[in-house]
Amino acid sequence: MRAEADLWEYENAVYGEGYEAVCGVDEAGRGPLAGPVCAAAVMLPRGLVIPGLDDSKKLSERRREALYDEIRAQALGWSIAFASVAEIERLNILGATYLAMNRALEGLPRAPQLALVDGNRTEGIAFPCRAVVGGDGRCADIAAASILAKVTRDRYMREMGEKFPGYGFEKHKGYGTAAHYAALRELGPCEIHRLSFLRKMH
Repeated sequence: MRAEADLWEYENAVYGEGYEAVCGVDEAGRGPLAGPVCAAAVMLPRGLVIPGLDDSKKLSERRREALYDEIRAQALGWSIAFASVAEIERLNILGATYLAMNRALEGLPRAPQLALVDGNRTEGIAFPCRAVVGGDGRCADIAAASILAKVTRDRYMREMGEKFPGYGFEKHKGYGTAAHYAALRELGPCEIHRLSFLRKMH
């Protein structure tokens, strides 16, 4: 297993360029058929090693939940924000993702000099930023942001599972599983479905 300290290699290079206030940004929920997109921005103390910190997709739900509390306790600043289903439909998913990311960045207690954004595009980010491909597995700050975004959205979708029973949101979190498609065919869409995502459904 890779040492968590390796997650700081990218940020340490950025600090070496003269930046001091650096944060990581990531999202959860770009692909699902239902629910909002969630983004998080996290500014960790430089060099902080949180045992087990990694890309949220590589961690169990239980591990993510434990890390969620630890990240929020130890971060210099963190912020979580959503873009709604209506905003996804109006702006498209990329535009809504940028909206959620900008909201998360605006919510930080201190404006970052540089935001490290997971992915390969940043044209919609209203802060000084840099795209980091595979950043949730390469940067400690982005890995932390990926966990906050994922846990927050998963909790929201579990609540939606209670509000809209029959779809299985508490299990698949809105993603296009066979069970979700079967429920859609039986029940039709509910108010948190992204209708533009359902046009391709047969």
